[in-house]
Amino acid sequence: MSADHVMRLRVLTPAQAVVDVSARKLVAEGTHGFFAVLPRHIDAVVALPASLLSYVTADGSEHFIGTDEGILVKQGAEVCISVLDAFESDDLDALRERLAQHLSNLEDHERTARSAIARLEAGAIRHVMEIR
Repeated sequence: MSADHVMRLRVLTPAQAVVDVSARKLVAEGTHGFFAVLPRHIDAVVALPASLLSYVTADGSEHFIGTDEGILVKQGAEVCISVLDAFESDDLDALRERLAQHLSNLEDHERTARSAIARLEAGAIRHVMEIR
């Protein structure tokens, strides 16, 4: 397959490169819906919600990745996806389950953080009221 028909796909987290392959096609979900990226498509930057994406490698095999929110940058023959966390699997059902569990854990952490912030704000307001 010629170089015009493949692109370099990288999926990066702060800790590691989860994927670094030659790909023929990428299907992802942006904030405005699903889209496909092919090697000769126009350059673009897209915000990604937490979701599943799929890609087809140069040999024609399809793979799946569950990602946290992040950003996709397509420039020339390279696509770089930067996310907080990513999980790769060829078992789509297991990947959906793992992503759902991951998002549930994030929601729990977010609720805990919001509760802590509310307590801090209430404490600060009480302190200001005591000073008056």
